[in-house]
Amino acid sequence: MIKKTLYFGNPAYLSTSLGQIVVRIPGDDEPAGDDAERKRARTVPIEDVGFVILDNDRITLTHNLIGELLANNCAIVSCGKNHLPAGMMLSMTGNTVHGERTRRQTEASLPLKKQLWQQTVRCKIANQAAVLEYATGEPHPNMLSWASKVRSGDPDNLEGHAAAYYWKTIFPVPDGCFTRERYGEAPNNLLNYGYAILRAVIARALVGSGLLPVLGIHHHNRYNSYCLADDVMEPYRPYVDRLVYDLVHEYDSLELNTGMKSRLLSIPSMDVSIDGHRSPLMIAAATTAASLAKCYTSEARRVIYPEL
Repeated sequence: MIKKTLYFGNPAYLSTSLGQIVVRIPGDDEPAGDDAERKRARTVPIEDVGFVILDNDRITLTHNLIGELLANNCAIVSCGKNHLPAGMMLSMTGNTVHGERTRRQTEASLPLKKQLWQQTVRCKIANQAAVLEYATGEPHPNMLSWASKVRSGDPDNLEGHAAAYYWKTIFPVPDGCFTRERYGEAPNNLLNYGYAILRAVIARALVGSGLLPVLGIHHHNRYNSYCLADDVMEPYRPYVDRLVYDLVHEYDSLELNTGMKSRLLSIPSMDVSIDGHRSPLMIAAATTAASLAKCYTSEARRVIYPEL
């Protein structure tokens, strides 16, 4: 089932009743005085929601609602004053065999992690090549060559070589090469927003498969609670890149506006091809997470990633 993404960019009071999210928004047409405290209520079934995005400093959630959302494996994403996702809450009981899965994950050998990273980088570069062909109208055999030559653990850093060529080609700028930086010039702002949404999707899928997002196969950072999500999302990033490429050519200004946010918030329902089938990205992420869990338990040897 495709889960809904609820975005709140205005003041709101969120609570729960009878399995529903109850949304109360201040009414613009309500009289002044004591009556101004009245609210118009709307409801959404909690079981239908996969992501709740909070983008206003006057939003209130009841603790009961937070518990109900997490119990239904819903990711709660909080945005900062710059309107970019800044934090996330995830369920820690998203899978009935959570303990066994995490034990296998923590015991994973270094050779296994290197093999998993090899598969991840190969798929990422191949998907980047597909995006470049979409953007330029011609194939890029050097990218496909790099993808085929990635060795266990990527000791030659072919991911980095491919990234350098990829970014300067997909977003050419008149006064030099585009640089992918978190705080760099546009469209870095659009990429940041899209990747944050994607990260939430992947992290939710990993927890749903009984895995710990903090234990990565390649990324290792003591300050990063989502290292595994950052690993697994790599082959999915080109889907965001392609969407941002379209936005760059559709809008005159690259300031993050409501229309752009709406398009980027559709990432969880974006159509992708995975394992020979078409499915929403949210469902594909669950397939990827489940296949990774099987790799940890020696039930499988390949992570199933989407292919552009």
